[in-house]
Amino acid sequence: MSVCYSSNGTRVVTGSSDNTIRIWDAESGTVVGERLTGHGGDVNSVAYSPDGQHIISGSDDHTIRIWDAETGASVGNPLDGHTGPVRSVAYSPDGRRIVSGSDDRTIRIWDAETGAEVGEHLTGHNGAVNCVVYSPDGQHIISGSDDSTIRVWDAETGASVGNPLDGHADWVWSVAYSPDGRRIVSGSSDHTIRIWDAKTGASVGEHLIEHKDSVNSVTYSPDGQHIISGSSDHTIRIWDAKTGASVGNPLDGHTGGVWSVAHSPDGRRIISGSDDHTIRIWDAGTGASVGEHLIGHNHHVRSVAYSPDGLHIISGSDDRTIRIWDAKTGASVGNPLDRHTGGVWSVAYSPDGRRIVSGSDDCTIRIWDAETGAEVGEHLTGHNRHVRSVAYSPDGLHIISGSDDCTIRIWDAETGAPVGNPLNGHTDWVRSVAYSSDGRRIISGSDDRTIRIWDAETGASVGDPLKGHTGYVRSVAPSPDGRSIISGSDDRTIRTWGSEVSTEAAKLRELYTYPVQSIDYSSDVQYTVSCNPIHAEFLAKPDMDGWVRDSGGGLLYWVPHDCRAGLHSPNVPTIPLTSHNRFVSLDFHDFAFGTSWTRIFKNAPS
Repeated sequence: MSVCYSSNGTRVVTGSSDNTIRIWDAESGTVVGERLTGHGGDVNSVAYSPDGQHIISGSDDHTIRIWDAETGASVGNPLDGHTGPVRSVAYSPDGRRIVSGSDDRTIRIWDAETGAEVGEHLTGHNGAVNCVVYSPDGQHIISGSDDSTIRVWDAETGASVGNPLDGHADWVWSVAYSPDGRRIVSGSSDHTIRIWDAKTGASVGEHLIEHKDSVNSVTYSPDGQHIISGSSDHTIRIWDAKTGASVGNPLDGHTGGVWSVAHSPDGRRIISGSDDHTIRIWDAGTGASVGEHLIGHNHHVRSVAYSPDGLHIISGSDDRTIRIWDAKTGASVGNPLDRHTGGVWSVAYSPDGRRIVSGSDDCTIRIWDAETGAEVGEHLTGHNRHVRSVAYSPDGLHIISGSDDCTIRIWDAETGAPVGNPLNGHTDWVRSVAYSSDGRRIISGSDDRTIRIWDAETGASVGDPLKGHTGYVRSVAPSPDGRSIISGSDDRTIRTWGSEVSTEAAKLRELYTYPVQSIDYSSDVQYTVSCNPIHAEFLAKPDMDGWVRDSGGGLLYWVPHDCRAGLHSPNVPTIPLTSHNRFVSLDFHDFAFGTSWTRIFKNAPS
């Protein structure tokens, strides 16, 4: 996440890991216009031009893009030359030049009007270049790198000025000049902030050491009296630029690492962007949070559904809340529904639209009043593991739920009482449940790679399990006419089951490169819709000997015995590191396996 104020302080631009850029009204916190799309990878850095007319962005797709700040239109072609992700971009003070730093260990300078590269690229760092910025007079550029150093460059000739600024013990994530150009501040993975004399390169005073984790972003206040820093310890800190003393308490509110901080041009506000998927605005004088953070959910959104009348959308998230949205405007309606104590995996409306049902990691099902957001009755308990899927019967009298405890349960929608015994038959997690359109059948899909059909009245299994998928079955849906069922799986296929298989459905079987997570029919039965997240195949449960395998049985990675019970999936798996419930997260963004394992050397030193 990257954030930046416009020069007049009325707008904020943000870049995100969803590959998009958004513009916000700095006063109200509302989104301005459509998001800017075009990048094919994470947007790591954004900046306004000094005159506020343009925005630049740097991305994991190795390019820099220029945008019209008023219309959001892309200006010219992407600036293409880096051979690795672009980590940082900045304008020169006069707006005529753009500087960029990349994982390819180079810094490049570009003509802001033509997009042409100016001169040779600047080389000297022997690690990724994480941050670049111009001096206030435009004569110098500074850069910070994974090689733990800061370098100063002549902006006109590209020559290195003096020796590298050496003192950090780990990667340098952020650098900034003081407004008068006499000082440089840097933040590092070594948890410290250092101040340097811009002319001599000497370290000034003691390093600042209050943060408990990596310092990812640093900047000076417009008057030069303070430094602000954002850290992976989830906090923002304010420092006296002259003495190095910490000013006030940390600005605490983010629930993820803070990767970008910036001052408003008038110095009255601080803005921060975080791993928790939120942007927050703070009063620079008091440290108080100003207004609501600029987003809705602050974690993965696991389930969404329209209301029967199409006026509202509901969503369930790993942030443990359900949110209701205006389907036309996208505005959040009311407060989040926040009684669950675990991530919300599934949400659904009752057929009349008056109730919402939700299933959660906390092993419960909850029913909500769709108009007021109040919880209706007691939560439904009976499952002893995560509830992955919930659905109402077409007549609204019953609710069904599927769980990691391998069972499906039926509930009285009015009283919340269980109806009959659990439906037993699956031998692994039940990922998806649905009623047939006439309400007489229940369909379920499971990690045991089968689909089962059940009699909704008696709970008896109907016929044999439907076998054919070679991976976990993530989603099932009946056709509205009741003549077929579709299923989506980790084996990267969609299958159609029933008396008739349409040509369109048959073609879908060969379209996917990654596992199919969700699938449904259109109301006229002519189309199916599906989604398939990248890397989902890496998130399977380990087998008995601890290996996680791909759909074809190939070995992916091994999980130690003591950690297997805590492997959490499917989006960002975590494994307990110790018995004290600390966790380690598995990041698969650059995961290489099989015949592609040599890709891990793509950024290796030459």
